[in-house]
Amino acid sequence: MTSRGSFKSARMNYKVQNEQLETKGTKPTREESSILEVFVLMIVHICKKILFFDTNLKIAIYLGALFLLSIIADVLTFPKTYFSRSDNVFNQYFVKIGWFWTLFMTLPYVFLTSHTTCCGKKRIIGMGHLSRLLVATVFWYTWTTVFNMIETNYGRCNTKLYDNKIMCLKNGHFWNGFDLSGHCFILIYSSLVMIEEAKAINGWERIKDYIRDEKYARSIDDKSASINPLKNITSDELSVLKVSYENYTPYVRAFLIGIALLQLLWDVMLVSTILYYHIMVEKFISGVIAILTWFVTYRVWYTIPNVFPNLPGEGIFKYNNRIKPVFTTPTYRKKSSTNGKHFMGMPINANQDSENSKEETK
Repeated sequence: MTSRGSFKSARMNYKVQNEQLETKGTKPTREESSILEVFVLMIVHICKKILFFDTNLKIAIYLGALFLLSIIADVLTFPKTYFSRSDNVFNQYFVKIGWFWTLFMTLPYVFLTSHTTCCGKKRIIGMGHLSRLLVATVFWYTWTTVFNMIETNYGRCNTKLYDNKIMCLKNGHFWNGFDLSGHCFILIYSSLVMIEEAKAINGWERIKDYIRDEKYARSIDDKSASINPLKNITSDELSVLKVSYENYTPYVRAFLIGIALLQLLWDVMLVSTILYYHIMVEKFISGVIAILTWFVTYRVWYTIPNVFPNLPGEGIFKYNNRIKPVFTTPTYRKKSSTNGKHFMGMPINANQDSENSKEETK
């Protein structure tokens, strides 16, 4: 009786110790998402579909509309609508101050995303990311100023009494000049800038998994090879990243939704401008200038290595470049050491296993 009791006690102690070891080494799993978070992620997914429509195809559509639709608009008279009125609310309070709304949405979005991916490093945030919006603002101001100078210096009043645009318009006359469409420029350029800046959201949700896995690996002092992009950042940088990601993610998603809605409005107002304002040449040239400005900056300048500004989403670690898994075909099939008595690590016949263990202890 004593030996049997001591045997049971030993088995019970072994079982408890084994469970404690397994619990201590358990890798954390992803937390369950709330209904609200799932709903927000669905909206974010729709916004990403809207924003990340093939950019090259979108540019082709812009150019085609500026050319073909403008020619039709020059020949035919489209029915008047609310959007044909220059005093409509969208034109007065959005398009006329369009660059303000573009910065209103993109500036905080760029700051929040770059502060997270750069782990709070101010120099990279400012020079590497916020400076892109400064460059875009300089180009916007320069081109709109040039457009106005061309119209003013190379135009004339419909009466010989005035040779100044301001005086001509002030006295109720018309100024005839080559009026490059500032609306087409700002609507196309703003749309392309917002689309590029919004790309920082690609792969954003994976950062949460990277943080969790890296904190676990460091807690158990795991020195094995890892593909986690956070493996080379310091502990302080990891702490800043964790706090920034948790605090800023709701705002990042909110601004992304705002950017998508604003970009849709810009496309609607662009169609309105094409149908009701300017002639084809004025709209087409301004659209081409907007596209070339975007191309020179985001597709040429920002892609140069070790030159500021950086592309959206770049930081001290890479998170938006998905690593493709490598699949290998095994040349042989390893024979199972369980001889078919176990399935997924569990015994098929628990009674048989218990009897075998009793026989081994005798």
